[in-house]
Amino acid sequence: MLLVGLDSIDEKRLTFKDLLRRYYGPEYVSSALMQWAEKHHIKLQFIQPGKPQQNAYIERYNRTVRYDWLAHHLFDSVSDVQDFATHWLWTYNHERPNMALGGITPIQKMALAA
Repeated sequence: MLLVGLDSIDEKRLTFKDLLRRYYGPEYVSSALMQWAEKHHIKLQFIQPGKPQQNAYIERYNRTVRYDWLAHHLFDSVSDVQDFATHWLWTYNHERPNMALGGITPIQKMALAA
């Protein structure tokens, strides 16, 4: 399932950094993932067990998703979750001020950086 997602990103011509940091979970240590990474010239790097701070940005994002909406809603289908997630992410990036960015949205921050 993970490789299907990664291949769909690749098909959309989005780029990866040359490093993919990952956990030791079985979906992340498969030979299929290692072959995919080699094909795309991506170095795989494990975080140390019990050290989630080594993956801080993803951990923070996952916490925000979990506490902002996932814990508050029951969904009837995966499609409903995907629709809600798309809307939530758009709102997060375009309408929700981020205190770590000085009270502006991520989109506003990107515009200022351009």
